[in-house]
Amino acid sequence: MLNNKIKLNKKIFDFDIEKKPTRAGFGEGLLFAGERNSQVVALSADLTESTQVHLFKEAYPDRFVEVGVAEQNLASVASGLSACGKIPVIASYAMFSPGRNWEQIRTTICYNDRRVIIAGSHAGLSVGPDGGSHQMLEDIALTRVLPNMIVVSPCDAIEARKAILALTEGVESGSESIDLKGGSVSKTTFKLGPVYLRLAREKSPIITTEETPFEIGKAQVVWGDHCDFDTTPVTGGSMCDIGIIATGPILFNAILVAQKLGELKIKAKVLNLATIKPIDEEAIVALARQSHGRILTVEEHQISGGMGSAVAEVLARRYPSKIAFVGVNDRFGQSGTTEELYKEYGLDVESIVEKAKGLV
Repeated sequence: MLNNKIKLNKKIFDFDIEKKPTRAGFGEGLLFAGERNSQVVALSADLTESTQVHLFKEAYPDRFVEVGVAEQNLASVASGLSACGKIPVIASYAMFSPGRNWEQIRTTICYNDRRVIIAGSHAGLSVGPDGGSHQMLEDIALTRVLPNMIVVSPCDAIEARKAILALTEGVESGSESIDLKGGSVSKTTFKLGPVYLRLAREKSPIITTEETPFEIGKAQVVWGDHCDFDTTPVTGGSMCDIGIIATGPILFNAILVAQKLGELKIKAKVLNLATIKPIDEEAIVALARQSHGRILTVEEHQISGGMGSAVAEVLARRYPSKIAFVGVNDRFGQSGTTEELYKEYGLDVESIVEKAKGLV
């Protein structure tokens, strides 16, 4: 059952569930962030509309920089603006940023510990017709390895909007809430520095609501068979047969998988790992304990070096478990619809169910 304590979308299983790209939520959130904080500036590499930065550009043209097709400059200029006290948000396709300008991100941003938010749009397989050259499946690995870097992968458009707000409003001590006109997001306490925000192109189901809590560095149990969630879903509650950890919009498929497993009398819990670094170790270890050490990770990324690898690193140190990984296994992407690609790479619901059954 869905964890109603965190007020998820009640229409999540309806055929007419609202869908929206996470990049759209980011664009809306960036506009709101610019309204709240005059130090927020935006930069793009000739992809303002595709990355949804055009909303900010139209509202605050004097705080927008178009660097053109020059992703290395995109990172370096942002580092300089950060050194001058601004909060730069740079946006491009993930294939180009952090893909093309990784060295500049490493040396000018991370090495100097600059507060720059790198929005990588069109990540994952769902770029579809753009093909393997633009389907960035290695960005989590590239960014989480960098010292000082925070890595965030929202599950839907609402969470993406909350993420950019939390990242631009973040504080190093203390906490308060940001009003979202119908909900709120924590002004999260975390180390202010480089951030990678992973976004998708295609529309995906809205899983959360404005009232769903969101905090950088905190995971949430979104589904638990036969759980009443009377206690904290992560540290309390009943045992289950398998723990599923997902990140990004593919979380929706993970929830559908848990529902189908329940029909097969296999109890599952699903953890939304929106922040990959710093990773919520306590939530991961608690889930492993509750699932008898059986964990399945699901991501729209290469298995090597991705979110599943980060989870495995935590469990290897703290609670050795039996782990299975769902993701792209040492292959490049290719052209196709989202549904076709998910099936081809084993990310469709039926394939994940079979993987889960094998683990149990």
